[in-house]
Amino acid sequence: MRVLTSEKIQIGVDTGGTFTDIVCYSEGAPLGILKVPSSPENPSKAILWALSKLEETLGVSSSEISKFCHGTTVATNSLIEKKGGRIGILATEGFSDVLEIGRQMRQELYEAVLKPQAPIFLAPSRRRKEVKERVASDGSILVPLDEQTVLSAVEELEKDGIDAVAICFLFSFLNPAHEMRAKDIVNANFPNLKVSISSIVDPTFREYERTVVTAFDAYLKPVVDNYLSHLDAELKKSGLANEPKLMQSRGGMSAISIARQRPVGLFLSGPAAGVVGAASVGKVLGEKNLISIDIGGTSCDISVISDARPKLRTEGEIGGYPVRVNMVDVNAIGAGGGSLVWLDSAGGLRVGPDSAGANPGPACYGKGGNEATVTDASLVLGYLNPDFFAGGDVTLDLERARTVINDKIASHLGVSIERAAQGIHQVVNTQMAEGVRLISTQRGLDPRKFALVVLGGAGPVHGVPLAEELGIARIIVPRNPGVLSAIGLLNSPIEHEVVMSVQQNLADLSGAVIIPMTKKLDADCQKLMREEGVSEDEIEIHYLADLCYLGQSYFLSIRLAVDNTDMLQQLIRDFKAEHDRVYGHAADAPVRMINLRAVHSTRMEMKAVGSSLIQPEKKGVKGERSVVLSDSIEPVLAKIYDRNLLSSGDSIEGPAIIEQADTTTLVANHWRAIVHESEDIILTKILVKESKNED
Repeated sequence: MRVLTSEKIQIGVDTGGTFTDIVCYSEGAPLGILKVPSSPENPSKAILWALSKLEETLGVSSSEISKFCHGTTVATNSLIEKKGGRIGILATEGFSDVLEIGRQMRQELYEAVLKPQAPIFLAPSRRRKEVKERVASDGSILVPLDEQTVLSAVEELEKDGIDAVAICFLFSFLNPAHEMRAKDIVNANFPNLKVSISSIVDPTFREYERTVVTAFDAYLKPVVDNYLSHLDAELKKSGLANEPKLMQSRGGMSAISIARQRPVGLFLSGPAAGVVGAASVGKVLGEKNLISIDIGGTSCDISVISDARPKLRTEGEIGGYPVRVNMVDVNAIGAGGGSLVWLDSAGGLRVGPDSAGANPGPACYGKGGNEATVTDASLVLGYLNPDFFAGGDVTLDLERARTVINDKIASHLGVSIERAAQGIHQVVNTQMAEGVRLISTQRGLDPRKFALVVLGGAGPVHGVPLAEELGIARIIVPRNPGVLSAIGLLNSPIEHEVVMSVQQNLADLSGAVIIPMTKKLDADCQKLMREEGVSEDEIEIHYLADLCYLGQSYFLSIRLAVDNTDMLQQLIRDFKAEHDRVYGHAADAPVRMINLRAVHSTRMEMKAVGSSLIQPEKKGVKGERSVVLSDSIEPVLAKIYDRNLLSSGDSIEGPAIIEQADTTTLVANHWRAIVHESEDIILTKILVKESKNED
């Protein structure tokens, strides 16, 4: 197939731990999908190799690509593996130990031996230096910046072999003058050092959290900058004319040149693309309220999409440390196809969080794995085709799966192999259902009012049992769930957020005070959007106010409608309603505005991401297979369908299995699967009317 150079070619590249996924679109229509092994030692290597394969298979050269979107785990992995740069911290005199003091809250209350719960590894005491300066709590300058102490401190740090400096001065979020000047001094005298300042990275209150996220930003800069500069150079060398865009943690895209300035914004951005992809599928189907569940080999990522927008949170956690970065609210649990199955000391059946990984993988892979996994159970239950796993690239060993489940689980529990496999699925499905409740029911949302979007290689296998347990009556299986994260990249807007600390009671504020604040935020956002090459008429703007009751420690982010003449009263009403939904109560008490945020994003027209990459020719029944469903011990005969051969409007009643290269969909008893015109599959519960006995 040859693609004309006049067509607009768009590429989405999602780099995972095992595979790098590439999707290619032309003028909004899908051209092809490519999955290649990732190269963790140098992720750009797999991307460049995939691009060469793309040219070989589809005739698409890099010079024809008009949009290149990339999702990367480099930032997250660098922190988890503690492979960032060597950094130093400059702090206000008397406050160099903020990073080590941390918070009083303990994650493990009953640990006999205390372990550091603050990320001291970022900068031990000798690499935390004090600078003479002081800004007051109202932003006024108490002690002018002593520039010589900045020079002396950085000279000492450079001798210690640092790669980057994090500058965190007291109350700099109210007056950044000292931080800005210190940054200029470092740049002028130590040009090889990367610099992160808290008034840019996180200009909000709470000294510890602000120090942590700024230190993380500096820690990541050498690694991320090296990766992105190398990738950018190689892509240009291959002929790519446009600057690549990167997925940010809050679900928007940013140019490489801007992302390099604040790499902490790439934290946990991997799952965000999948959530955006799920939202785009919902948009095409007219579904605004969704729960997305991305089940891979190691983990299960769960998120809520409300009113067509992924839920966001203002602070995440990675490695047990707080990371105050706006991000898509994803609940990740250690439950996936490769999760290990084990028995606890009381003989109870457990699943995860440890995983067999890609090597050796589940026992049925035949690569030396000798522990039972969820995938082994799926194979024993008949859900997976041993000759068509991963499109036939991997042949599964059914007898090996049966043997390991019998030896490790069934024989100890005194049950059959099939019953043990059923139990494994019941346990992991319950764990996933609890993960869904954590971000829905426990936050005032009824999951029964949402549709379930299942993605990832294992998602459609577990969709029906999960929906049954949660009371959800509608399941959406995207056309290509295994690469939906890569597709989501192409449906993500270019987006930038700027925040300003306010710290005032709403009673003391007015429209005349707030509007100038929004104008300043808009100017900062517009500068970033201009750097992206986005014109003002392409931009959508909205504002968020971080509010809490006077005396509360944490806040809720509420939309602010600045075009509303009653905006402050409406803001209070919306805050109370949200507070009541989240916490179960609201009060007639003073409300305080902590921060004000502006978000500028490009208007996006959602693509029909479910469109088939292979034109269906006929209804494709491949055969039949015995499967053991969750509601029966005895096996039943299920029809097996080839998804590539299903047409729009086809209806399938369970029990049935729908197979495709990147996943397998289970259609259980009392469920019906209908192929939508977008080629997405919608599963609905069939209502069974019980006949009344007559006398």
